[in-house]
Parts: sequence; C-alpha cells; structure tokens
Amino acid sequence: MTGGTARGRVVSWWPEEGWGVIQTAATPGGCWAHFSAIGMDGYRTLHVGQGVMVDYEPAMQDGYEWRAVRVSVNGAQEPPAPAPDAGHAYRSTLDIEWDGNDV
Repeated sequence: MTGGTARGRVVSWWPEEGWGVIQTAATPGGCWAHFSAIGMDGYRTLHVGQGVMVDYEPAMQDGYEWRAVRVSVNGAQEPPAPAPDAGHAYRSTLDIEWDGNDV
C-alpha cells in the first residue's frame, strides 16, 4: 500500500468533531480526514456530497486504512457556468506585498 492523490467525494462529516470520511476509487473502505488537512482559510469543514481532491497515505485511523494528509476543495469540481449577464458583475482584487520591515 502506498499513498497518492485522487478525486473523491465526502460521504460523512461530523463538524462538531472535525473529521469525516472521503470515498475515492483509490481508497477502498474510505479515507479518514481531519479538519486540519483541509486546505482553506477560516473555518475548515466539508459537506456530505462535496467533491474534493485528496492526498492520502496508508494508516490505521479509527478503523480506516487510509488517512488524508491534504484535502483540496478548490478545483475539485467544474466551476459553475457564469450567469448570462456575468460581464456586468462587480469584481474586486487586493494585492498585498510584504517589504520585510517590521511595523
């Protein structure tokens, strides 16, 4: 058994406990995932049915033979089609550069 990366779907998630199970073709029986492995800012959680990319490793974790080491939600699913008038939507960006000087 070796680790890898696979596209999967969240089959269970307990937000109050911060963990759940992701099913992929490469991780039979499911892949255990902890909220700390989720690559996102702010409150890290997943939702049942959500598509994800998961980097996994073999490990015996709470009865699962696979453990997620990184879960990515960005790019895991096709982006939704833009609305017909999306060209008139508001758009904003923010660029921050650190000059290395202490404040």
